[in-house]
Amino acid sequence: MSSTTLPGSQEPNPSQMIWSERLKTDFDLNKMHTFLEGSEHDSLETLRIMQQLERDPILRTTAHYYEYDKLKHREQTALKIGRLAQYIETDAPDFQTFQNRLNLIAIVDPQLGTRIGVHLGLFLGAIKGNGTEEQFNYWAYERGSIYLRDIYGCFSMTELAHGSNVAGLETTATYNKERRIFTINTPNIGATKWWIGGAAHSSTHTVCFARLIVDGKDYGVKTFVVPLRDANHDLHHGITIGDIGQKMGRNGIDNGWIQFTNVEIPKEYMLSKFTTVEEDGTVVEPPLAQLAYGALLGGRVTMVTDSFRTSERFITIALRYSVGRRQFKSKGKKVENQLINYPLHQRRLLPFLAWTYAMSVASYQIQSDYKTVLQQLDEGAKTEDFKVLSAAIDGLKGIFADSASLKSTCTWKCSTLIDECRQSCGGHGYSSYSGFAKGFVDHAVQCTWEGDNNVLAQNSGRITIQNVIKYKKDGKKPKGNYSFLLGASKDGYVLDSSNLHNLDDLVKAFDSLILRLALDSIEKLQKNGHDWDAIAAEKLSLSKLYAVRYMLYKWCQKLKLVQQSGSDGGITRPLVNLAILFALSNVESFGDRFLEFGILSPSAYKELGEAVDKVLVKIRPDVIGLTDAFKLSDFFINSVLGSYNGDIYNDYLGTIKSLNDTQVTKAPYTKALEGMLNRGSVASREKNEKSPEVLKKLSS
Repeated sequence: MSSTTLPGSQEPNPSQMIWSERLKTDFDLNKMHTFLEGSEHDSLETLRIMQQLERDPILRTTAHYYEYDKLKHREQTALKIGRLAQYIETDAPDFQTFQNRLNLIAIVDPQLGTRIGVHLGLFLGAIKGNGTEEQFNYWAYERGSIYLRDIYGCFSMTELAHGSNVAGLETTATYNKERRIFTINTPNIGATKWWIGGAAHSSTHTVCFARLIVDGKDYGVKTFVVPLRDANHDLHHGITIGDIGQKMGRNGIDNGWIQFTNVEIPKEYMLSKFTTVEEDGTVVEPPLAQLAYGALLGGRVTMVTDSFRTSERFITIALRYSVGRRQFKSKGKKVENQLINYPLHQRRLLPFLAWTYAMSVASYQIQSDYKTVLQQLDEGAKTEDFKVLSAAIDGLKGIFADSASLKSTCTWKCSTLIDECRQSCGGHGYSSYSGFAKGFVDHAVQCTWEGDNNVLAQNSGRITIQNVIKYKKDGKKPKGNYSFLLGASKDGYVLDSSNLHNLDDLVKAFDSLILRLALDSIEKLQKNGHDWDAIAAEKLSLSKLYAVRYMLYKWCQKLKLVQQSGSDGGITRPLVNLAILFALSNVESFGDRFLEFGILSPSAYKELGEAVDKVLVKIRPDVIGLTDAFKLSDFFINSVLGSYNGDIYNDYLGTIKSLNDTQVTKAPYTKALEGMLNRGSVASREKNEKSPEVLKKLSS
C-alpha cells in the first residue's frame, strides 16, 4: 500500500488490473512494433532514439510543462533547440535520423518539433526545393544553417489577408536591372507576413514568398532569401517585426509578423532552380512549373506521421485509464465494473485505436513515396533528363493528391480522438496533468496550417473526380494509387451480411462507393454549369473516403506480407480484427452514402451495428497489449492517468502534491477572501444609522 488505508476499506488497485491484462497478451510486442514502424530496422531505430531523448536531462519534460506561461515555454524551447543542435551534428550526414528524432520529440513537446521543423523543413526545404545546388550549399553548409549554426531561418509565405490562396499573395519583389537587386516591399497591411514561426525573436533570415515584378510585369509568386537580423541579432533597416502574441497552443513558438519597407537584396538571393531572371531582366520560366512546389509537400507528409504519433500517445492514456478505472456495479457483481467493459466505452475508444494503427500504415507509406519522388527530382534536376523529370512530376502529382487527403483526414481524426479520449476519462481528463488539454490545443493548428483541411479536402475530391472524367471520357487510365478505379464496380457490387467481415470485400466496397459517388458528382457538376463549389459536400466525402480506402488497402497489403513471413508472432489475429473494425466503423460513418448507391443492403445496414459489436468484443482483451506495442515510455506519455505502472491515483495525487506545496494553506490573494468573509453586517457597515433607536431620535 502506498498510503494509509483504514480497516474495512478497500484501496483501489488500477495497477493490478492493468498488469493482469498485460500478462495475458498473447502476441509478440516487438513484432507488432515492427509492423507499426514499417520494418525491424525502423523499429530498432525508433527505440534507440526514444531512449536517447528520454534520458537527456535538458530535453526532460515533466508535469511542470503544463504550468508554464508563454515566456517560460519559449525559454525552455530555446534551451532544448540548443541541445537538439548538438544531436544534428552527430546525426549528420544521415539527416533522416534527425527527422525521426524531431517526429518523436514532437509527441511530448510539439512546439519544440515545430520550431526546428520550420527552420529545417520549411526554410531549408524551400531553399533545397527552389534553389540551385550552389545556393543550397551556400546557405546550408557554408553558412552552417543545416547544423543550426550562424543562421536560423523562418518561412514567410502566409500573409494577413492571404493564407490558402498562395497565388494571391501581395508582397512584391521588384527587379532593378541597373543595380542588379530586388526590392522587397509590403505594399499594404494585408500583405503583412503573419503567423511566421520563429520570426518574432529567433530568425536571422527568411525565405520570402513574393510577387516577381520585372519592368512592370507581374510574373507571379517566387521565393527569395531575405536577411532579417545582423550579427548582433538586431533588425536590418527596412525590416519591421512584431510578436503575434498568445495563441491557442504551441506558445513555445515565437510566431511573428513581418513588414518589408524597401528592403534591398542581391539578385543572387532569388532562389532560381526553376525560374531565373537574367541581368537584362529576361525572365526564364520553368517548363515544368509544378517542380517548384515539390518541397512544400514535406510538411503535409510529416503531419500524417504527427497524427499517428500524437494519436498513439492519447489513445494509450485513455485505454489504460479505462482498464484501471472502475465505476458502478453491474448486476450480480460485487465489485464495480471497469470502464472498458461497458459496450459504449468500447464504441467510443476502440475505433480510434484502429484509426491509430491505420495512420501508422499511411505514415510509413507516404513517407516512403515522398522520399522516392524527391530522389527522382534531384536526379532529374542534376542530369536534366526530361524523362526522369516527367516521372518525378507524375510522382509529385500523386503525393499532392495523397497528402491532401491524408493530411486533412488524419489531422481531423486525431483532433477528434484527443477530445473523445479526454471526455472518456471523465472529470480527471479535464486536469492539465492528464495531458489532453495541452495536447488538444497544440494539435488543433494541424488542421489549419500547411493547407487548410477543407481546402485540401476540396482539392483531393476534385482530383478523384477529374481522374474519373478522364477515364470515362478519354479512356485515360488512372495511375498510381488511383488505379483501383479501373476495377471498381459501377453497379452490381453489394456488401451484405455474408461479407461484412471480409477485408477484401470491404476494400471493394470502398472502391465502388468512391467510383459511384464520383460519377454522381460529375452529373451534378454538369447540371450546375461546372460550378465546382456546388459539389463541395461530395468532394469532402470523396477526400475522406479516399483516405480510408488508402489506409485500408495498404493495411491489407502489409497484413499479407506478415502472413507470408511464416513467423508472425501472433500479431495477425489482432491486426485483422483492428482492420475489420476500422473498415466497419467507417462503413457506419458513411452509411448514408453506402445506402444511397446501393452498395450496402438494407439488411446488412441493420446488422452493421451487431457486426461492429462482435469485433469490439474480440479486440477488448488486447487493448493493453495493442497500446504497449507503441512502446511509449512515461517520458512520452507525460500523463498522470496513463503511466505504464497503472498506478493512476497515487501518480495523480503525488504529482499534485509535488507541484502544489501542501504547507502553503493561504493564497497570495487571501486578503481579498478574508475581507469578504470577515466583513461586518450591513447594519454595522452603515454604523447602525438606520436602527430603530437612531430613527426614533431623528423623529423626535
